[in-house]
Parts: sequence; structure tokens; C-alpha cells
Amino acid sequence: MIAVRALCLSGLMSIALAASARAETVPREQDIVGLRLGQRVLVDDGSCPAGQIKEVRGARMTASGVAATRSCVPRFGPKTK
Repeated sequence: MIAVRALCLSGLMSIALAASARAETVPREQDIVGLRLGQRVLVDDGSCPAGQIKEVRGARMTASGVAATRSCVPRFGPKTK
């Protein structure tokens, strides 16, 4: 009985983590507010080559807050407006 409860609890936790791991998409980098450590935000501003999108990540903590890194990553799925 305890093993079944633990299995159900771990399943619910993995679903919650998967839902929160999805990256948000914004049209401009200026629209990112409150970037958290480890957070990924996709920026669809046209600055990356065809088939790619800019990804901004909260990479590390500094004295002034979270430092962001930027890179072009493959675009998955259709382009959204």
C-alpha cells in the first residue's frame, strides 16, 4: 500500500515538473521580466537563422541578480504569433 502511494506521488510530481519545464515564448527580449535561475524563455525576434529561435536562460547568480545567456536553438513545431 505504501509503495503504491509513493508511486502515485512520484508520478504526480513528475507531471508537475514537466509542465513547469516548458519554455515560455515572447516576441521581444525586453518582454522578459523576473528571469529566474534555470528558467528558459524563447524569444521570437527574428535574430536567429531560419529554423531556429533565440533561447534566453537564467544561467548563474551574480551580485546584481540572475545573469542570462543567449543562444539559437532549433525551433520545434510551427511558428506561433
